Amino acid sequence: MADVLRSQLLESLGVRHGFSLRTGGVSEGDFASLNLGRTLGDAPEAVAENHARYAQAVGFPDGALYEVSQVHGAEVLAVEKGLDVAALRTRSADALIAERPGVAVGIRTADCLGLLLASPDGGVVAAVHAGWRGTVAGIVGSAVAALAERGVERATLRAAILPHIGVCCFEVGPDVADAIDGASDASDVVVSRRPRPHVDLARVVEAQLAGAGVDAGRVDRVPGCTCCQPDRFYSHRRDGDRSGRHVAAIVAS
Repeated sequence: MADVLRSQLLESLGVRHGFSLRTGGVSEGDFASLNLGRTLGDAPEAVAENHARYAQAVGFPDGALYEVSQVHGAEVLAVEKGLDVAALRTRSADALIAERPGVAVGIRTADCLGLLLASPDGGVVAAVHAGWRGTVAGIVGSAVAALAERGVERATLRAAILPHIGVCCFEVGPDVADAIDGASDASDVVVSRRPRPHVDLARVVEAQLAGAGVDAGRVDRVPGCTCCQPDRFYSHRRDGDRSGRHVAAIVAS
């Protein structure tokens, strides 16, 4: 079975979810072993087996995970009844909402921040792809607003911030640092280091969640830096185009 990480906060609600580690799959070489990216050059049969193992580990039927074409923007899509899984993968967005029991939604990462959101009863959930560009564009606030439109009180939302490139490794240029720093009212986002500044993306997302009305006490940060832990995580920053992909998925109750 695939190896996955879980949020204690979401587990306490009984919400099925999981962030895939890179172990527990069948891919070989640079993609070893639980690569869940379909378009990277990995063997299709290996990726299919990895997805089957991941689905089993999280708790949804193989082939039933809804995903989108991620574009580092702020578009949020809701999974409607009868929507085809393969068709949705061709649509551009960076967050997916599910509000029918048993529907699983997920996003792919290889350094970007994955964010899972759930109502108190787990009946309405979202998977959010929050790279730095999407975070600056407002994807976090857009996802929270979309859940609020579906009757979920903002202050009651539960949120899990999943492993991503940490401040230890997220070195950026001054222009990017300024853009990220300006995306929230947090005062401790940019760390001055040489030769270039480092950025704490999770801190920005935490501040954006708070600004959107989410109670800070209902936000869980699952630890792990994708860039400096190669035995556990894929990282595009570290490995380039030969990096595999993680999936963060959540299932509506």
